Amino acid sequence: MTLSRLAALAATFAALCAAAPAALAADACANRGELDTMYCDANKDMVADVPTDSKKWKNPSTIVFTYTPVEDPAVYENIFKPFTTYLGKCLDKKVVFYQVQSNAAEIEAMRSGRLHVAGFSTGPTAFAVNLAGAIPFAVKGTEKEFQGYNLIVIVKANSPYQKLADLKGKKVAHTSPSSNSGHLAPLALFPKEGLTPDKDYKIIFSGKHDQSVLGVNSGDYDAAAVASDVFHRMAVRGEIKEADFRVIYRSQKFPTSSFAYAHDLDPKLVDKMLTCFYDYRFPAEMQKAFDGADRFFPINYKTTWEVVRKVAEGSGQGFNRANYEQESKREAAEAAKKKG
Repeated sequence: MTLSRLAALAATFAALCAAAPAALAADACANRGELDTMYCDANKDMVADVPTDSKKWKNPSTIVFTYTPVEDPAVYENIFKPFTTYLGKCLDKKVVFYQVQSNAAEIEAMRSGRLHVAGFSTGPTAFAVNLAGAIPFAVKGTEKEFQGYNLIVIVKANSPYQKLADLKGKKVAHTSPSSNSGHLAPLALFPKEGLTPDKDYKIIFSGKHDQSVLGVNSGDYDAAAVASDVFHRMAVRGEIKEADFRVIYRSQKFPTSSFAYAHDLDPKLVDKMLTCFYDYRFPAEMQKAFDGADRFFPINYKTTWEVVRKVAEGSGQGFNRANYEQESKREAAEAAKKKG
């Protein structure tokens, strides 16, 4: 994504935010929680309520779908092709895959009404809920459980680093400020292991998990904090050899990417869409791409994402507008560096 495009997205988001308070001045919202002023949470389930005015419900002829840009978006457009084809037939609507190049772009697309259903990575899910009215309903999984992942810290197999404390003063890559495993979890969990980010080492944002892994492989970074599922998928695809790396830290299990729909979709469309998702079984290629997951496993944001919100609290990084805007600026700065 170009710097000009990122700037345009940020400007659009700022304009929407500026307009929201005036538009909602008369809104008698009994509870909003951490949600932006565009949304209300009267039932306190931590996600945006469906608009009370049915005239605001959307039932588009074309459903726009995307998946988190943790890796190359083009790869995932191909992986999800069997599903998007199925979803179109199931809903009797056209379904298109919309490639996004950053978490901020994905969140802004749903907030502005251009994206109807999407897979958001773990940390950005909470930003999407609070700022874009996203309602998470599933995680990839199996018949018994939803799929999870660990924050892992990888180094080269032949490096001298054996534990986190060995990385003081070294080049350690994080992915992006909104990433759970790539940034928020390290801020919350590393200090008790004897390593404090931004104190014991300067945080370097790579932009994406795969770029962090490749950076360690090439020697650009001494270590990187990444999601275990992304690391494993890269090995399965032959992009890296796991034997070339050593894992020196592994966290507890976190939920992997959520699938969420826009809060203002027509409830009848939502009911039908959820049935389509839950009834679908991944073909062999999708199962291979997603570490054996074979379905969309139903989840509840309030309970399933509790551990993620606690990590964010522990890192001092709430899922609010200020932190989102800060992330957007950092993404733009990183894009400018790469362009230069």
